[in-house]
Amino acid sequence: MSQLTAEQYREQLESARRHPALAEDNINLPAGSGAALSRVLIGLGVVGLALTLLGAFVVNVKHALAAYQVGVMSVLAIALGSLFFIMIFHLVNAGWHATIKRQWEHLFSMLPLCVLLVLPVLVIEVVRAVLAGPNNEVHGALLFEWLNPALAGTFLIDHKAGYLNAPFWLIRFALYAAIWIFLAQRLYSLSKQQDLTGDRWLTQKARFMSGWGTLALALTTSFAAFDWMMSMDYRFFSTMWGVYYFAGSAGASVAALVIVLAVLRGLGRLTGAVTDQHFRDLGKFLFAFSVFWAYIGFGQYFLIWYANIPEETAYYLRRSTGGWEGLSVLLVLGHFVVPFVLLLFKPVKHSTLGLALVAGWLILMHTLDMVWIIRPMVYIADWAAFDPGPAGWWLDIAAGVGVFALFAGVLVRKIASGPLVGTKDPYIGEALKHKNYVG
Repeated sequence: MSQLTAEQYREQLESARRHPALAEDNINLPAGSGAALSRVLIGLGVVGLALTLLGAFVVNVKHALAAYQVGVMSVLAIALGSLFFIMIFHLVNAGWHATIKRQWEHLFSMLPLCVLLVLPVLVIEVVRAVLAGPNNEVHGALLFEWLNPALAGTFLIDHKAGYLNAPFWLIRFALYAAIWIFLAQRLYSLSKQQDLTGDRWLTQKARFMSGWGTLALALTTSFAAFDWMMSMDYRFFSTMWGVYYFAGSAGASVAALVIVLAVLRGLGRLTGAVTDQHFRDLGKFLFAFSVFWAYIGFGQYFLIWYANIPEETAYYLRRSTGGWEGLSVLLVLGHFVVPFVLLLFKPVKHSTLGLALVAGWLILMHTLDMVWIIRPMVYIADWAAFDPGPAGWWLDIAAGVGVFALFAGVLVRKIASGPLVGTKDPYIGEALKHKNYVG
């Protein structure tokens, strides 16, 4: 790209622009498309969240907040994984993804919404802890009990107080949010600006930004996973926790992209721009990150079980008793064995519908993984008193549907707001000619 003169580059762009796959009616949705669907999804999201609020009174507040947290951490993972892939592709100067890149950009542009969805949990927990005071052991933080002043003086609480304290916790939230939103908005802005100007050097700016941005994303994602999930049980610790959450994020973001592209192809768009060759590569990513998730999950389990440290092994003991053992087995089979076997077969990776079904299944497994992580932690100290049993699952469903529907409603509006492909991307010609020579 950099070896071309300005005139040669313009000719290359113009040649790609004349490609039938980049016809206006193929890379744009009709005016007003998605508006009704977006309203329905957002309305469904509001209803789901309203039912979650109702569940706080009908079931219990702790369960309602935990169910909401499951949904929030699930959609946050999709947005963060999408940001990761775009920056990695910039770093390696990948060209084949130019026609699918815009939809990953739409997914990571949901990060401001995801951050807003995280905020209520933090505010509720801190406010409850402050209002409870040091002598109130009943009322206080629900999910993050280390916030409660009543536990001051406990050895582990005091030992970790330099990191686990409310002011620093909120400061870290602000830092994570600022970094994620800056990276997302800047990369999205550069891509949209290139649509207007065709300036190839904007891609170089995005690549430079991705250099430090990838490191910043890796660190903030890991520490956010520590802060918003692992610290629910302040006794537990795992050095592989951040990588485990990242593995789920990467896989979920590919699955979400496959679903978005499959829907757009079903609507008669992106014909020839996003081909079976692209879907085949995305199928390989789904396969790879299903294996990677299983590898990290087993690695964490093996090291903790072998070391036999009570503070660590208790994490797995609680997930193999009390009714959670069924979900543990389902995750092993559903998140690893089933997609591993299915994605070995070429016809699945070559079928848009087949791959979309596998992707939808993996999104469900990803969400159940968040349930498996968060829900047992919530009832860690008072299982009998607070675990509502099967009767409380409607609350988990309502919260999950509420958060996902809200996320999807805003995403639909974003997708319909402009071209589905960046037509002046320097690598658009390479993407249109993409061939997959392996599996």
